[in-house]
Formats: sequence, C-alpha cells, structure tokens
Amino acid sequence: MKALVLAGGSGTRLRPITHTSAKQLVPVANKPVLFYGLEAIAEAGVTEVGIVVGDTAAEIRAAVGDGSAFGVDVTYIPQAAPLGLAHAVLIARDFLGDDDFVMYLGDNFVVGGIADLVDAFRAERPDAQILLTRVPNPTAFGVAELDAAGQVIGLEEKPRRPRSELALVGVYLFSPAVHEAVRAIEPSWRGELEITHAVQWLIDAGREVRSTTISGYWKDTGNVTDMLEVNRSVLETLERRIDGTVDDDSEIIGRVRIEAGAEVTGSRILGPAVVGPGTVVAGSYVGPFTSIAGDCRIEDSEIEYSIVLRGSSLRGVGRVEASLVGRDVEVTPATRKPAAHRLVLGDHSKVRISS
Repeated sequence: MKALVLAGGSGTRLRPITHTSAKQLVPVANKPVLFYGLEAIAEAGVTEVGIVVGDTAAEIRAAVGDGSAFGVDVTYIPQAAPLGLAHAVLIARDFLGDDDFVMYLGDNFVVGGIADLVDAFRAERPDAQILLTRVPNPTAFGVAELDAAGQVIGLEEKPRRPRSELALVGVYLFSPAVHEAVRAIEPSWRGELEITHAVQWLIDAGREVRSTTISGYWKDTGNVTDMLEVNRSVLETLERRIDGTVDDDSEIIGRVRIEAGAEVTGSRILGPAVVGPGTVVAGSYVGPFTSIAGDCRIEDSEIEYSIVLRGSSLRGVGRVEASLVGRDVEVTPATRKPAAHRLVLGDHSKVRISS
C-alpha cells in the first residue's frame, strides 16, 4: 500500500498567514500539521508516500525533505493548479501504479492515527473506504447519505441542503478501481474534479464502497478557529518537561514544556503550554493552551489560548487570547493619544477594535 498526501492549495481561510507560508506547515503545539499526518502514515506501516504540491512546493520540500525523518520515502508530484482531490489522484497515476493507497489531506488532523483503518482495509479490500463524522455545519463539507443498513448510497460536495450530518473526513482508502472513476467524471460547477463524484461513480458502478463513522477527534485545520482547537487538543496530551532555564521568581504550573535554550524570568506559566527553544518569557503570564514557537519574546504581556510563530514578540501587551500570530510579528501597545489605530494588515485580515 502507498500513501498520497495532498499538500497543495492556497489556504485562503488562513490568510494573511498563508500569504507567506504553506497552510500545511502552520504549527500545532510547535509542530507543523503536515508532520502529524506523515507520522500517522508511517505508524500505519505505509512507507511509500507521494506528496502533491502546488505553489508552496519549495517550502514543503524544505520542511519534509526525502521523508527519512518520518520513516517514509517521499516522491513529490507537482500539481499546476488546485483542480480538485480527484485531479490529484489523476496526476499521481504513475506513482500509485496498481497499488492500494490511502489519500490523506495534509491540513487534516485525526487523533489516534489511521493504523486500524489501514489494517482493516488491507484485510477486507473494498474498492473504497471513506471516513465520516457528524458535524454541525455539513454545508461546508462533502456529505454522505447512508441507507437504513448503513450502506453509502450517495455523496454530495458542499450541499446547500445536506441529506445528513455526516461529513467526509480527509482520509480515504482506495483500490486501483478509483483510477477508472477519476477518468470518467467531469469537473463540478467549481471547475474541480471532486473526489465525492469519483466515489459516487464507484457506487453507481456497483463497486463496494464502505464507510466508517468515527467518534474520535478530527479537524480540518483550514481556519484559525480550528487551528486553535487542534492546538488545544494536542496540548492536552503534553507531558511536563523543563529543559530551559526558569528563575526563582517564576511559577510553572501543570503540563508545561519549556524547550532547551528558552528562558523564563519573573513569569507565570499555566499549562498545558509549550515554549520553544531560544524564546524569552519575562514578566509575563502565559495561560493554558498556548504554543509559543522558537526565538520569540514575550515581555510584560499576557497571552492565553493562542499560537505564536517563530521570531515574533509581544511587549507590554495587556491581554492577547484566541489569536494566531505569524512569523516575525511585533505586537506593542498603541499610544493613548491621539485616539487612532495604526494598522499594517495583510489581505483578508479580520480585526476587532474596541471603540
């Protein structure tokens, strides 16, 4: 069995962060989301991995390399434009050959991995296996309809009137039968070859399509709210470890990881939280579910339930929460007078300012 990991796409819902960074490399608990997927694939015993890349190919290649750090062998597959998940299967035909494969969306996060799912597929070998989970907003996802016996009878991509609350999780398993399906379908109204249409083609052709409804944790990390929620979930599993320096005037409570080279002075850190290497936390409060990457400075500030990327600083900021701070960002207090706001914001930013 092989794996096909999708790491293209523009990440519009994470702008402005994704103007300068691949969405799959935005870190959760100081580790890129994509890395969790590669580790899950390796743990399932799959070692041949094709990664579909787009405009951020150079950044993905630099981060993942040949895959040896994850115990896999990586082949990069360029995709000229994000033309749909089924299109990714189409262009990966030479890599996939006639092998079964698992397709994993690189910005998805599944707690518990996929080893059991892969083992079951290998043993039973249906033509396709999809993962489903109940969501409150099915219009934002591919949605599956099941009959009374639990058999998949229909799929629809981002329906206006969903026939169920069962959304497709970004992990699929296929036999070589899917290659005929992706060649047979036409682009949707979005101009993309939809994987839901390919699976529907298999159903209509009488092929065996199975589903597994998971009750565990899954998130599509395509927006800030979900990124913060995944960060919270991962930090819940954190083990306390203090490798950096903490002075006597500081208080470290609960599951806190302070990486080697980090320095904490006169501060209070309440876990779960992680402080990256080379970061300085001085005279500050770091609250639960916060990930601070390496080479940051948090001085005379308070931050909670947030992600701070490498090289950024918060100085003299009274309170920051539920925030995603990009790389090399400077956050400082605004002057009291005149009563105006001075902003430098990327495209599609969203800012809340109190009057």
